[in-house]
Amino acid sequence: MVERRGQLVSRVALVSGGNRGIGLAAVEGLARAGLTVVLGARDFADGQAALERLAAAAESVRVAQLDVTDEASIDRCIAEVERELGRLDVLVNNAGVLLDSGGPATDPDLEAVRATLDVNLFGAWALTRRSLAPLRASGDGRVVNVSSGMGQLTEMGGRSPGYRLSKVGLNALTRMLAAELAGEVSVNSVCPGWVRTDMGGAGAGRSPAEGADTIVWLATLPSRETPTGTFLRDRKPIPW
Repeated sequence: MVERRGQLVSRVALVSGGNRGIGLAAVEGLARAGLTVVLGARDFADGQAALERLAAAAESVRVAQLDVTDEASIDRCIAEVERELGRLDVLVNNAGVLLDSGGPATDPDLEAVRATLDVNLFGAWALTRRSLAPLRASGDGRVVNVSSGMGQLTEMGGRSPGYRLSKVGLNALTRMLAAELAGEVSVNSVCPGWVRTDMGGAGAGRSPAEGADTIVWLATLPSRETPTGTFLRDRKPIPW
């Protein structure tokens, strides 16, 4: 806890794409774990509507407009966090899209591929870069990248080449940042599994809370136990 404007502020987490699905479940889990959570939503009104669904956990949650494809939006969001809360300890790069679910790599919709990479890879990269100063200042900064089993090189093939490529890239970014930030900020990728969300569909086997479990776990582990540069599902390492 730190004192800020006469009030005690707990560790602070920012979750991009936090207004629904896995992101909203992560926001709720982190808030219930005692963190102050900034719910980043591309549309502020959607973020406010999501806040109303959090019940008691909403007391520890703030909403911020955040479009990870817009550098100005990223700058405003992080500046607001720094100004109002005075710190940032955890960044969850959750915002993501699936725009090419039907196409093969041999005949891709390259416009959809580019749009997917813009959110899933370059958006996470830009947000992380802008967040590095407060994360380093935290003394126990953490980045959790929400990836997918579809990004495992051992599982290539099938459809959705843009989505798969974006998650392979996100995993590579995890490894690069973990190496460069060793001893300063931990960086890990998480596969949440097949989750019942707008993206995953109603037939998925996991609830959003189950999908968010490893995210919350990584964000709240004691610092001496926190890994870095790993890819995890169900709190255990999986192959890249």
